[in-house]
Amino acid sequence: MAKRPVSRWKPAKLKREETPLVVYLSAFVLGIVAYFVVGELVLGSRPHPVHWLAGLAGAVLGVPMGWLWYRWRGDVI
Repeated sequence: MAKRPVSRWKPAKLKREETPLVVYLSAFVLGIVAYFVVGELVLGSRPHPVHWLAGLAGAVLGVPMGWLWYRWRGDVI
C-alpha cells in the first residue's frame, strides 16, 4: 500500500489586532463628560440611575468615535 502524500500547507492563523488606546480613551472621556454634563447638569433633578445611563451612553458613543479618530489621525502614542 502506497503512502498518502502529506500536505505541508497550513492555513494562516488569523492574527487579532489589539484595540488602539485612542478607542479606550475616547470611551472613557466621553463617558465621564456625558455623566457630568448630561447626567448632573441637564438631568440633575432626575433619579440617579439616569445619570449612569447618560454616562453609559456617552461611553458607547465614544467607541465608534475613537475608531473614527484612529482611522483619520492614528493612535495617540
